[in-house]
Amino acid sequence: MTRWVVIFDDKPEMLDVRRKFGTQHVDYLRANSTKILIGGGLRNAPGEPFVGGLWVVEADSRDEIAKLVENDPYYHPELRSFKILAWGKALEDRTTTL
Repeated sequence: MTRWVVIFDDKPEMLDVRRKFGTQHVDYLRANSTKILIGGGLRNAPGEPFVGGLWVVEADSRDEIAKLVENDPYYHPELRSFKILAWGKALEDRTTTL
């Protein structure tokens, strides 16, 4: 299984989608936590509005990840673009407590 990063870039109007579908989105992340290992919103600075997001995913293919993105309640391609990148963790022997 390969580790990937998905980086989301939001238009300002995505904030309305976040407010409307936030609970469903978090439920979706929980339901897919065997694949979506870490997820969260991105801001330009603490306390500022969200401008995107990031997932760390373990999956076999880009297509599998694209389906995860497309089934997320936050999937509104007119307001949120994304890119999928393969990721190699430095210091594989270290763990992080979240």
